[in-house]
Amino acid sequence: MIRSLPTLTASVVCAVTLLTGGPAAAQETVPQTPPSATSLTLDEAVARATGDSEEVQLARSQVSLADAQVTAARSQALPQISGTLGYTRTFESSFGGDGGFSFPDSLRFSPDSTAALPDRVRYLETNGPNAAFEALGGLFSDLPFGQEHVYQGTITASQLLYAGGRVGSALDIARRYRSAARLQLAEESAEIEFQVRQAYYQALLARELASGAAEALAQADDFLAEERLRLEAGTASDLDVLRAEVSRDNLRPQLVQADNAADLALLNLKRLVDLPLTAPVELATPLAPPTAGEAARGRIDAGELSQTRAAVAAAREQVEIRNSAVGVARSSFLPEVRASMSYGRQLLPSGIFEFDGSWRTDWTAGVTVSVPIFNGGQRFADLQVAQAELDQARIQLAQLEEVVQLEYEQALAERERALEAIAARETTVEAAQRVHDLTVLQYEQGQATQLEVSQARLELLDARTNLAQAIADFHVADAELDRALVAAGETR
Repeated sequence: MIRSLPTLTASVVCAVTLLTGGPAAAQETVPQTPPSATSLTLDEAVARATGDSEEVQLARSQVSLADAQVTAARSQALPQISGTLGYTRTFESSFGGDGGFSFPDSLRFSPDSTAALPDRVRYLETNGPNAAFEALGGLFSDLPFGQEHVYQGTITASQLLYAGGRVGSALDIARRYRSAARLQLAEESAEIEFQVRQAYYQALLARELASGAAEALAQADDFLAEERLRLEAGTASDLDVLRAEVSRDNLRPQLVQADNAADLALLNLKRLVDLPLTAPVELATPLAPPTAGEAARGRIDAGELSQTRAAVAAAREQVEIRNSAVGVARSSFLPEVRASMSYGRQLLPSGIFEFDGSWRTDWTAGVTVSVPIFNGGQRFADLQVAQAELDQARIQLAQLEEVVQLEYEQALAERERALEAIAARETTVEAAQRVHDLTVLQYEQGQATQLEVSQARLELLDARTNLAQAIADFHVADAELDRALVAAGETR
């Protein structure tokens, strides 16, 4: 009798199990060590983001593009030299024959030297004018018209002598565009640094809130355990235990919410610093109150801010670019003068690979003046567009100066508010901690209720949360203040 496949498979598995010493020996599990967490300080996060960020790389590519545009603009003022080398094979030509001219018989001049003297004189008197045509045909018979093989090499050079200032304006535009690109790189680097610092402190704040929620839940668990012991000792009621359970269970959703917020904040930080989202990260910089040196910071003048801010300097470069664009538009009304020279050599061999003949030389030079006369009003329209763009750039510069000043004032005011909040919250945390400790002590002595203990615990948690929030607000405002003060030409 043949066994079915499931029965045979089960028998083989049992045999292998018995031979290898049982299930534990058949499948030995190797413990996997979890990957170690990457320690990341604030300075390391900023350096990583500003060095490898895609936004910064894009701004750097704009600088490289601007460098190339400067080179392209400068090339217009330099000589333009080009060379050509070619071969031409003529299969059939309108000039016909072997390259010479063909005259009708009535225009040919071919006197008979053997004829009698009177006949030769009569022929000369009759056909004398045809001698000029015959000589002309012999003169042009060796020219390249209709030649079967032609080799030709030419070097051509041209130099722009005058273009109404167009080349100089274009070069000035390219240089200022390069300067604006570098300023934009400084702005982009400062923006990335601000985002990283903000995300870092938000992650620290979320971790602090999650830690506080976990501590509150642990205290509630301990309090519940004490209530159960009291119930067993007969000093507490079922209602007291039930209240402790409700108070403990109300803290669990808060802990879950705080943990989720901490995870999301850390994921956002990983995204900014280009770390794998699944990689464990340990934030090494603590969420600490500012020191006296960090808290002390002077105010700068609005005029000084507009002079040093990279974004304002870039906007000024845009104004100058538009001004030079007006010059380019005006130059289109002026003539253009260009000098050129061409040097060529030509060989007319009878065979394709016969190079022993004489090379003909063709060397010319000239000056060309191009004068614009009428193009339907396009030049006037271009000039009006350039002037309008210049006016827009000036208005945008004025608006940006106001925005930069407002940004600085807001960051400074938020920083001062956070400093005052930190001082107030520190006092509140100390008072809330003392109230909590005293309330617990009174409860143990029977002088306070369970609700009073829960209220004291909640007030302590709120005080700690508010202090952590104020500290995070200060560091974020400080980062925003640094963002507002990014200096022109500074690349981070």
